[in-house]
Amino acid sequence: MAKQPESGTVGRRSVMKALIAAGVGGVAGTGAYSFLYERRHLEVTRTSLPASGLPRALAGLRIGLMTDIHRSLTVPREDVEAAVTMMMAEAPDLIVLGGDYVTWRDPEYIDDVADALAPLTAPHGVYAILGNHDDERAVLAALAARGFEVLMDDRTQIEIAGTPLELIGLRFWTRRATDVIRLLSDAARPAILLAHDPRRVIEATALDLPVVLSGHTHGGQIILPGLGAIAARKFPIASGVLRRENTTLFVSRGVGTVYVPFRLNCPPEIAVLTLERLSDL
Repeated sequence: MAKQPESGTVGRRSVMKALIAAGVGGVAGTGAYSFLYERRHLEVTRTSLPASGLPRALAGLRIGLMTDIHRSLTVPREDVEAAVTMMMAEAPDLIVLGGDYVTWRDPEYIDDVADALAPLTAPHGVYAILGNHDDERAVLAALAARGFEVLMDDRTQIEIAGTPLELIGLRFWTRRATDVIRLLSDAARPAILLAHDPRRVIEATALDLPVVLSGHTHGGQIILPGLGAIAARKFPIASGVLRRENTTLFVSRGVGTVYVPFRLNCPPEIAVLTLERLSDL
């Protein structure tokens, strides 16, 4: 029997709905802006990620990250197509898809979102992981049929300028520390962990993995002045770059919305991340 999306998301949904009712939805102008404009005002975030132990051959590698698409009635296909067009215009060296392609495992949109993503290509490949809203069989099959390599508690190694780079894809539902560490501990270095949930930075830091790429938080989706990203407070960071010991975490705000079709002070994004050696920064 398929597992349900994490129970903690019920709390996030309640917080978001309360914020809309009490602080955002009650102000017509702000509500209209959040619904009509900001949630569809897609940005490109370009940033450098310091990576411990990064070989010189991998310095400057550009990784495109697109996550939390949430194709649904309120996230139309044209939003996904716009994100794909923007990503291809950036021409990254490899692309990572970070999960949550639909909402609540809705089968109506699985093939549609996979078709919209199909034009994505990169010299070193397109790699996907799944999120808590994704049916692990149907979404995996749809993405694999479009030529994407889906990593579910699995690893793959690519070679760039004669230098190997390990990519580790973690299932959202693999959350016990012992299970996570078992998968990560014998990974070759350098390695990048692809984990929908940014809390997996805990295990990555313990094992000195240099880079973790995540989504899941939507950046909080609604950020209120003076209060911040209330719905994302349980995560290490709502969005952006976090450095913990020898590990760098990047969390994307994602493309779509969930629970309520609003964004406030938190526009959607695709990200282009450039790996840099710590000694070069």
